[in-house]
Amino acid sequence: MNSDNSRSGGAMDRRTFLKGAAGVAGVATVGAGAADPAKAQSPFGGWFDNVSNYDGVVDETGSSEVTIEVGAKGNNGNFAFGPAAVRVDPGTKVVWKWTGKGGSHNVTAEDGSFESEMSGEQGHTFSHKFQQKGVFKYACTPHKAMGMKGAVVVGTDAASGAASSSGASDGSSGESGGSGGSGGEKLGDWFGNVSNYDGVVDRTGESEVTVEVGAKGNNGNFAFGPAAVRVDPGTTVVWKWTGKGGSHNVVAEDGSFKSKTSGAQGHTFEQTFDETGLFKYACTPHKAMGMKGAVVVGSEAAPDAKAVQPSGTGSGSGSGGSDLGETFTLGVAGALVVGILGLPVAEVRKRRRE
Repeated sequence: MNSDNSRSGGAMDRRTFLKGAAGVAGVATVGAGAADPAKAQSPFGGWFDNVSNYDGVVDETGSSEVTIEVGAKGNNGNFAFGPAAVRVDPGTKVVWKWTGKGGSHNVTAEDGSFESEMSGEQGHTFSHKFQQKGVFKYACTPHKAMGMKGAVVVGTDAASGAASSSGASDGSSGESGGSGGSGGEKLGDWFGNVSNYDGVVDRTGESEVTVEVGAKGNNGNFAFGPAAVRVDPGTTVVWKWTGKGGSHNVVAEDGSFKSKTSGAQGHTFEQTFDETGLFKYACTPHKAMGMKGAVVVGSEAAPDAKAVQPSGTGSGSGSGGSDLGETFTLGVAGALVVGILGLPVAEVRKRRRE
C-alpha cells in the first residue's frame, strides 16, 4: 500500500548552437597544449571536472540576451545547467529558466555577485546582466556536489584557453552495489558516505514506523532519519517530509517502491514490507550527497548490520525511535547480554513490564 501527492514538470527550448567556425576556434585554441587535459581545463581551475554535460564553451557573443536551462539533462538526472558554459559580450543579459525537473534549484555565483531564490517551478526565471569582463562561475547549492555547475565567460579575451570539449563522462556518482530485497546483503558500502548513519535502529514489534525525509545530515537537510531501521514482516513504513532541504523523493534500488518528488512539509509516502530482506533506497536528487536509507525486514536479513548505539539514532525524528539508553535500565552488563542473545526490543520491553 502506498500513497503520495503528484507534481508536474515540463520541457523547454534553448539555443545551443555555436556561432560559426571562427568563434569556436577562438574559444578552443590553446596552442601546442590543446591535447593536454590539465591545460584545457586550466581557465576554469577544474570547475567542470565532474560536470557530465560540459562540452566546451558555447559562443553566444553578439546576442543581447542569452537563456540557460536550470534542471537540464545531466549528472545522472536533471541536475545540470544547459549549456554549462557560455561566452557573451559585456552588457549581455543572461536569463536562467527553470525546466521544473530535478527538484528545487537555485543559481548562486561563487564570488557572491548574484544569487537567485530556490525554486522547482517550471518557467521560473532569474536574470543577471554581466557588465565586466571575466569568468563568472556559479552553481546550484543543493546539487553542486553532483556536478550542477556552470560558467559565464564575458569577453573574447576571458578564458581564452577554454576547451571546446572536456571529454567528461556521465555517471560521476560512483555508486556501487546491487539492488535491495535479498537477505544477507551488506550495508557498509551503501552507507559509506552517509553522515547520519549510526547503525540499524531496531523497530521490530511495531506495526507502523515513521522515517523523516529531509532530516539533518550530509551537510544540510539531506538525510533520512533514521537512516536504517529493522522491522518485522508486515510493518508499514511511513516517510514524512520535513519541508527542509528542497525537494526529495524515496526510490527503492530494486524498483519495488517509488514516491513522487516533493518539498512540502508533512507530505507522506508509505510502503508495507511483507517479505524479509534488505531494501535499500535513496533520494534521487541528493543520492550522491549521501541521502540514502535502508529497511531491514526480519531478524535474519543483513546479518552484518551494526546495532544502534545506546545514545540515540542521531535523526531527531520525534517518531518514537528506539533509544536503547531510554528503553532499558539494565546497565552495561545487561545491554551486552541483550546484544549477544539477539533478543528483539519488543521481547525485552515485554519482560521488563512483567
